Amino acid sequence: MKNYILSILIVLTGLSIAQGQTTKLQRADALFKAGAYFDAIDIYKPELEKIQQDKAELAKYLNKIATCYRLIGNARQAELWYQKAIAKNCTDPKVFFYYAEMLKMGEKYDQALENYQKYKQLAPNDKLTDIGINSCELAKQWIATPSGYEITNVRSINSKQSDYSPAYGSAEYNSLYFTSSRTGATGGKISSATGEFFSDIFYTERDKKGIWSEPKKLDETINTAADEGTCSLSADFNTMFFTRCRVSKREKLGCEILISKKGEGGWLTPEAIQIAPDSMIVAHPSLSNDGLTLYFASNIKGGFGGIDIWKMTRASTSDNWGEPINMGGEINTSGNEMFPYIHSDGTLYFSSDGQPGIGGLDIFRAKLNDKKEWVVENMRFPINSPSDDFGIVFEKDREAGYFSSRRQGGRGADDIYLFYLPPIVLNMMGQVSDEKTNKPIAQSTVKLVGSNGLITTVETAEDGSFKFMLNPNTDYVVVASKKGYLNNKSKETTRGINQSKDFEAKIKLTSTEKPIEIPNIFYDYDRWELRPESMAALDKLVEILNDNPNVTIELGSHTDSRGSLEYNYELSQKRAQSVVNYLIEKGIATDRLKAKGYAQSQPKIADADLVAQYPFMTLGVALDQKFADTLDSNDKKETVYQICRRTEFKVLRTDYKVSGKE
Repeated sequence: MKNYILSILIVLTGLSIAQGQTTKLQRADALFKAGAYFDAIDIYKPELEKIQQDKAELAKYLNKIATCYRLIGNARQAELWYQKAIAKNCTDPKVFFYYAEMLKMGEKYDQALENYQKYKQLAPNDKLTDIGINSCELAKQWIATPSGYEITNVRSINSKQSDYSPAYGSAEYNSLYFTSSRTGATGGKISSATGEFFSDIFYTERDKKGIWSEPKKLDETINTAADEGTCSLSADFNTMFFTRCRVSKREKLGCEILISKKGEGGWLTPEAIQIAPDSMIVAHPSLSNDGLTLYFASNIKGGFGGIDIWKMTRASTSDNWGEPINMGGEINTSGNEMFPYIHSDGTLYFSSDGQPGIGGLDIFRAKLNDKKEWVVENMRFPINSPSDDFGIVFEKDREAGYFSSRRQGGRGADDIYLFYLPPIVLNMMGQVSDEKTNKPIAQSTVKLVGSNGLITTVETAEDGSFKFMLNPNTDYVVVASKKGYLNNKSKETTRGINQSKDFEAKIKLTSTEKPIEIPNIFYDYDRWELRPESMAALDKLVEILNDNPNVTIELGSHTDSRGSLEYNYELSQKRAQSVVNYLIEKGIATDRLKAKGYAQSQPKIADADLVAQYPFMTLGVALDQKFADTLDSNDKKETVYQICRRTEFKVLRTDYKVSGKE
């Protein structure tokens, strides 16, 4: 029915073929015009030999064959025939667009992009081209980063033909109605549009072992020689809304929605809901949980493109339906929007080929925001595939259900798939270690603070390791502490994570036993004002002091050995005070800070890191003027002077309390 509806959208003309056609190609054209694409292909192909010399005519018919394959859902053959039409210089610009669409459905995104761009040059105002171009990039990203859903082909109920549009038949979710064009369908005739039997509604039940019964078609009260399918049931499962597509008395193709009540002996004779003329498409019903809103797909006047999502409302289940209301431009596009499903929580699901997608029809989720505007989101891979994906249904309280897909690997054309979102397991695996030695710090305290208000504390093991379980959509701060060390923290978020994941946190603690150098503190020569590039390092110190509110520190400034001791004491004191002043401006309490200038009285001692970086230094040697005088180049001397010019802080106390607080 999916391809049938798309087919009859193109032409709403009679199916009867005029008598006395003069050639087979004319007969095939009549079938094509009537929407009998499957039958048309069988006539077109053998006749191509007769028009080989007329390149323009040949290209036109290659394009028609490609279109037939596209509309019956055979993307691979459509791709091949569009390629042939382009090779013969088909003059229809749209051939590049549809060729790109078929390439996209074949997961050939780079080739598809090239052909979208070719079409854009010929038809720059077609908005669907930009959607296609955008889709090629998004599709590759989405396939590379799956959404987390797990899907399974329900092979026991699928056939070699099309099976789609599942609908739950019980509150326990152990029965399904679905549409199928399998062998044995009512009427037993092959559709000239799809090449399959006219579809019927089937029913299956699952036993306690989880095994589905052999699907059975509903009786002829519901199923006829026409196409039936895509049903929706009321909350009590006693009322069914379903689609029927057929030829009307005026021999016009059309689809309508019918309603049937369940009686003691089964489903009662259905009645059509009068929504639009017989020649129009009114299909794919979905009833809201309260029974007061009916969503459907239609091409009635007032829409945005091909087929749109519409709705009708009523005041009570005994009242008549109101006028159809288009769902608006947030949902509908110039493409086709079909197969709506309204969740009990108010979320609208539907399929579209006019929104950015992976290929063919993609399933979308739409939710109302605070402004009562629909926000539409692609459900991404693996719910969506490069092929058609549509007809989704959900359990009420669980992220699980069924949907239809024409993806590769199925039993037949369209198949029914089970999907569910496994519980997401999020862990933080971490280790606390010494910043200088990299040795693990055992029995340190690690506190996890979540934006959801939860706080958890653990103690590290002998190897410094710790572990937390995290919640989805939460921001976290992890604070590690140990006596004799400054506190340090790490940040992480689980927002946007939709798969199980282990986060890694490495937290380094700095010992307070020795002075701690503050890197990247710069002054102009012979000046004490802080240069702008020093601010980043000092802002980090502000963060450290805020993370360690119990400490008081001394800011020590050191000069190199050049200049008089008296002058350098004054210069270094002013430099240390400039750092203290900056910290006070940033909100650090004055009584937590002390400035002290050391001039050149405490030269830097060469440690292992410095020796590794500068081989001319000796481990444990003071980098004073005496050492500088032994060096054989001015560059080496300047390196020593630069290292000695430094700003450090050391912890004086760890019991500081804000006045008035215990």
